[in-house]
Amino acid sequence: MSIVKEFREFAARGNVIDLAVAVVMGTAFGAITKSLVDDIIMPVVGLVLGGADFSNLFITLRAAVGDTPAVTLNYGVFINVIINFIIVAFAMFLLVKGINSLKRKQAQAPAEDAPAPPPEDVALLREIRDLLKKGQ
Repeated sequence: MSIVKEFREFAARGNVIDLAVAVVMGTAFGAITKSLVDDIIMPVVGLVLGGADFSNLFITLRAAVGDTPAVTLNYGVFINVIINFIIVAFAMFLLVKGINSLKRKQAQAPAEDAPAPPPEDVALLREIRDLLKKGQ
């Protein structure tokens, strides 16, 4: 089997296509949450905390010397990323919780749908059959 044919079969599987769609959607969702954190949540948090801009919070480890830039520890950006992660993790939790509840409902649905009893004539024919078997 040629490499091209194997790759085509691999790429045409539903799981690979689903994964590709999930990656694209995840990237778009990540951009939305980053904007939510950077542009909406953190300015409000900074305002409540006295006007601090978290994206500009850092500790200088080594000052700039000539053309060499300063070495900084950017803990404000790290705080933004942590909040971004919490939002994404919570959204994924809600998504998985919703999917699991749908799966539970689907699993319960067949149990509730018991098979219908056979028609009366079929039941009578079965009784006759069973009586004839006993009589032999």
